[in-house]
Amino acid sequence: MNQEDDAPENAYAADPGSADDAEATRRDAGEAESSRASRGWWDRNADEYQSEHGAFLGDDRFVWGPEGLDEADAALLGPAASLKDKDVLEIGAGAAQCSRWLAAQGARPVALDLSHRQLQHALRIGDDIPLVEADAGRLPFRDASFDLACSAYGAVPFVADPVNVMREVHRVLRPGGRWVFSVTHPIRWAFPDEPGPEGLTVSASYFDRTPYVEQDEQGSAVYVEHHRTLGDRVRDVVAGGFRLLDLVEPEWPEWNGQEWGGWSPLRGNLIPGTAIFVCERA
Repeated sequence: MNQEDDAPENAYAADPGSADDAEATRRDAGEAESSRASRGWWDRNADEYQSEHGAFLGDDRFVWGPEGLDEADAALLGPAASLKDKDVLEIGAGAAQCSRWLAAQGARPVALDLSHRQLQHALRIGDDIPLVEADAGRLPFRDASFDLACSAYGAVPFVADPVNVMREVHRVLRPGGRWVFSVTHPIRWAFPDEPGPEGLTVSASYFDRTPYVEQDEQGSAVYVEHHRTLGDRVRDVVAGGFRLLDLVEPEWPEWNGQEWGGWSPLRGNLIPGTAIFVCERA
């Protein structure tokens, strides 16, 4: 597959394919291979990612996606005042920008990420947020440890078994706990990962769930992204023991003129780029 012409919409990342000589293809990729590829990719690309996008993300801002929807305005976790004294788990935290915003509201966040290098950036920025290096499919916490859990493009698009992640989040949440996560909007899978007019023509089947894989010369995956349809995501949430309270599809705001991978004002005004699932522990 020619990545530039036929790659599906890649997740909220830097530029997949940054590994030298990576070949883009579509093939099965299991849980272990996907996890290994994600850890390696983010360790290699964390510096570039934070350098390129750190200003947009801020050091202590909670942004749900490239559109720039801010939790301070959206209140998807609840009103800011209600976050005080809440135990919150951020999954796929990167440099823990969202966790810092939560801490500023009086919450007690824990920032978890698979990538050691991303967490080093969290340490560089500072603010004494508890950091945990772990896989989202094997959360190293006791049952009912948190009031809330959140993930802004973290983990969920990259795992082979999203239901397992949902069940793990369900396990560590207290009864009635809220779980909010954002992912690339599933419709983007059908379009090329291009910000210009060429990214407005369907080039693949929305229903093809074959993972997008970039692999090295030995055939080992160096980047993996898994596609789920919108219906799949809803069923995953329910199978994980949650009630879906809301599905938010942020519109592109007039103030945001940036291009980020396949996201741009042109495309954002025509097709959704992000889906945010607001869930409650049943």
